[in-house]
Amino acid sequence: MVTIYTDGAARGNPGPGGWAGIIASEERVMEIGGDEVHTTNNRMELTAVIRSLEFAINNFQFSEIQVNTDSEYVMKGITLWVKNWQKKGWKTAGKKQVLNKDLWQMLLLVTEGQQIEWKYVAGHNGDKANERSDEIATSFADGLTIDLYNGPRNSYRYL
Repeated sequence: MVTIYTDGAARGNPGPGGWAGIIASEERVMEIGGDEVHTTNNRMELTAVIRSLEFAINNFQFSEIQVNTDSEYVMKGITLWVKNWQKKGWKTAGKKQVLNKDLWQMLLLVTEGQQIEWKYVAGHNGDKANERSDEIATSFADGLTIDLYNGPRNSYRYL
């Protein structure tokens, strides 16, 4: 099993943004992240999940993935809304174009054929890995340098 924690942040919404992922196997943990000059919080939340899943698929051996997100938008979108959006030609229940369609389509591609458990984690509620992913994402959004962990799980202090 690979466990992933993700977060996204934007300053100004839209404005400078950052995303983060913590990818953990039983033996190893890697933190990843990045930024965009002009984006929204929801785009960064989706980017965090997509990039983290891509990284896990390409760098870890696993049979199942658990994705932990504090974004209700991502959680509801992938577990409740996306299939209906597809059926309705990427329109919402209110017949408007789905926002961030490009990222939803990328997320569908990266999750295809994967066994994924989606878990909602309340933000800023004491979950150490969620707090760390927030720290990484906001650091990238703020243009700050942050050291990202890459090493053994038993030395990682946030899980």
